[in-house]
Amino acid sequence: MKSISKILITLAVIGLVGFTIATNEADSSENVVLTEEFSNVSNNSSAVIPDIEYKDLGVMRASWYGPRFHGRLTANGEVYDQSAYTAAHKSLKFGTLLKVTDPRTNKSLIVRINDRGPYIPGRQLDLSKAAAEELGVISSGVKKLKVEEIFVKGMENPIVNAN
Repeated sequence: MKSISKILITLAVIGLVGFTIATNEADSSENVVLTEEFSNVSNNSSAVIPDIEYKDLGVMRASWYGPRFHGRLTANGEVYDQSAYTAAHKSLKFGTLLKVTDPRTNKSLIVRINDRGPYIPGRQLDLSKAAAEELGVISSGVKKLKVEEIFVKGMENPIVNAN
């Protein structure tokens, strides 16, 4: 299950980033699109690279949740997987993608909102166990993190439900 979640996240990031276009100068009549397997695919039209924007949501106090909720349903109806890069927020739409950064280490990752919470005053974001481990939140329990909302132009909610 852990590897499936990582594959889904990897595919989501690939979908957000798009594909690379390489042009052969000798044969300018057609573009060569490199797929994720790096095999050449002939294409007469240019590939669309999504326009990604970030909206600064400021610094949020983030905590984490995991073992007690693992396997239970989240507020959006999917099964909570503590090894996935997901988060809970009180009001952001389900499927919202957030870039979460530790300002001290500059380490960041992308999480998807799939649940509601946290319900402890003074906290704005609940990270999954995997996301918390990656950002070093496990030991302290709570950490101030820089949060940016990711917008992909032309897509309302890139990923609403992973199950």
